[in-house]
Amino acid sequence: MNDTAPGPLGALVSVVKNQYIWGIAAIALLLIINLIGDPSYLAITVSDSGDLVGNVIDILRAAAPIMMIAVGMCLVVATKGIDLSVGSVMVVAGAVAMEYLSSVGSPDSIGAALVAVVLVVVVSGALGAVNAILVSVVGLQPFISTLVLMLAGRGLAKVITSGQNTSAQNEAFSWIANGRVFGFPAIFLIALAIVILVGLLVRRSALGLMLEAIGMDAQAARLAGVNRRALLFAVYILSGVLAGIAGIFATATVMTVDVSRTGYQLELDAILAVVIGGTSLAGGKFNITGATIGAILIATLDKTVVFLGISSSATPAFKAVIIIALVLLQSERVRSAFRTRRVARPRAEKKKEEVAA
Repeated sequence: MNDTAPGPLGALVSVVKNQYIWGIAAIALLLIINLIGDPSYLAITVSDSGDLVGNVIDILRAAAPIMMIAVGMCLVVATKGIDLSVGSVMVVAGAVAMEYLSSVGSPDSIGAALVAVVLVVVVSGALGAVNAILVSVVGLQPFISTLVLMLAGRGLAKVITSGQNTSAQNEAFSWIANGRVFGFPAIFLIALAIVILVGLLVRRSALGLMLEAIGMDAQAARLAGVNRRALLFAVYILSGVLAGIAGIFATATVMTVDVSRTGYQLELDAILAVVIGGTSLAGGKFNITGATIGAILIATLDKTVVFLGISSSATPAFKAVIIIALVLLQSERVRSAFRTRRVARPRAEKKKEEVAA
């Protein structure tokens, strides 16, 4: 029996059941809170150079690297895995790019920027392949496999940079994070384009269904002819590459890699974005649109914390309260409990009236 009402009400119920809708609602709520504190918070102005300027634009810029690692994490989680190494891959990618650009010393060279990007893609893809080998060939648990690279990656970045924060100058590389396209931040447009390409790849082909199949039941998927090992290699390498691109975004902003802070604990933000977007950590289903919305929510939350002047020591607790409230709203069990309570209360009152009569 279908318990969804027909017509507009049924359509509304169907929309509410999409978990990422709650993420959109949370973004709107945070923006309203900021708007109450500053009525001009959502104002977007045009600078003398024709660039769009405003808090919303800043949020989109900050969301770009989180979008990259969240989308990669989303696909890995779909296979019933996890990738805790994305933050460390980011700092390794930044270290490779900055060391190369500083050694070349060509601040105006587009070719040097392209070579740096290629190096980042190759190195981060190789690190993703290491995770894939440990998971699919060696047979280690994804949590343990990626934890190894999470711990080793930052040490590798320190080896690459000799333990120093490395800076470089290259206008083309800097444009990736600081440039504008029709006034919009290039970093966000690049991230959005990559998200769309990945989404089309997995949803317009059988790849998405195969990822969900091995996440639901790997044995049944194998019997159906799905090559689990090849798919795991694909998703972990892609997760590594996307984390490397996130590393480019993070370092190109200031043209410096901080071996201690770049990508620090961003794997937790990626996991939160995935969960907020409606992807189950149990695997089997994924939602790239939801992960993208979750990434924007995380960026909005970070900006809200700064705007409200919350101390850095209280920031994790503030974020935890928001995330817990959102996850509870997404829970079908919690919503069912509220519906049952609303139905039971009028019945109880009617019964009291009958007894009193």
